[in-house]
Amino acid sequence: MSQISALIQKVAPFGASRWEPTCFGDAPRIPIIGRDDVVRLFDHIDLWDCWPLAHEDGRTVQHLGRSWWFFLSAPVFADPVERHGHARIRLLSIGDGGWIDHGNAFPDGMTPGSREWAGSAVLMDDGVTVHHFFTAAGRRGEQAMTFEQRIFSSVGRLGDAGPGQWQEPREILIADGVRYVYDRQDAGAPGLIKGFRDPAWLRDPATGLAHLLFTGSAAWTDHAFNGNVGMATLMEGEWKLGDPLIEATGVNNELERPHVIVRDGHYYLFWSTQTHTFAPGAVAGPNALYGMVADSLAGPWRPINGTSLVAANPDAEAKQSYSWWVTGEGVVWSFVDYWGMEGRTTAECPALLRSNFGGTPAPRFSLNFDGDSVTIA
Repeated sequence: MSQISALIQKVAPFGASRWEPTCFGDAPRIPIIGRDDVVRLFDHIDLWDCWPLAHEDGRTVQHLGRSWWFFLSAPVFADPVERHGHARIRLLSIGDGGWIDHGNAFPDGMTPGSREWAGSAVLMDDGVTVHHFFTAAGRRGEQAMTFEQRIFSSVGRLGDAGPGQWQEPREILIADGVRYVYDRQDAGAPGLIKGFRDPAWLRDPATGLAHLLFTGSAAWTDHAFNGNVGMATLMEGEWKLGDPLIEATGVNNELERPHVIVRDGHYYLFWSTQTHTFAPGAVAGPNALYGMVADSLAGPWRPINGTSLVAANPDAEAKQSYSWWVTGEGVVWSFVDYWGMEGRTTAECPALLRSNFGGTPAPRFSLNFDGDSVTIA
């Protein structure tokens, strides 16, 4: 690799490819988000992490002339950090006439956590059956909020009102305490909790096998920064926990919302992370969409663009957007985080916590794919 390469690829425990930044070089930057770009869909609800209803091959479903999107949502709080403790999955659709709100995706009391966190949704090839994978955070009815994360699936149907008619959710994966941390986590802070969340569907075109990728934490180390990208495989109707694809022990605590796009024989693995989740002493990158590429799902994985950086917030507005999701069409969705800060911080100006939090979909952009290179179109 050249001197500017940001990653050293080597074998990590359980055969995972290692993410080990040494430098990041020049990062492709997302355009600055201005006031006209921040279009709130609700006055009383914040929206953030989103994922589409997609076909098994990753294409975004078009149904009744609309695409169907799930968002994490919560009532507006003075401090938007509180939203994570009240998150519900909400269904919206977009098409002619703009956005339509379809309310909470699941009925009250149906899901087993005290909150609903991110996942993915797939329309099976029969054109009717929908599998919705999501994270249950905490436990329903818990007196003190925990940060336990469990991965569930609910089966529904695609009808005239979009995806719905959900069946009782079923827990489909349990961390093993060997490859992935298994911990109730009675306390936690943003960026420091351990992960077993964010299930993302993938049908491998090379094998026909169905997989789930997820945000995990390495159980083979006691390092405080031990993020990894985990995988499970559907075998004879049951999800079987597999080895991690990527590990970042000593580098980063959260490789969030990992997902794979397959294009022209290349497997592109994307995830989001933030500057503050890099370990002290590690080379810290910007809040950005990162990724690695391989010739098969088994790897080995190479850094996209030689640096792993795909699209980063501009230095002038380092927190303007987050939680990027790349669709099968190569379109990148995210949400507006803290925009228009102009060098200010919420610590110095607490009023900005509310006034400059977007809580709404960010402007979308597209990617160009060319072998190991992925650039903003």
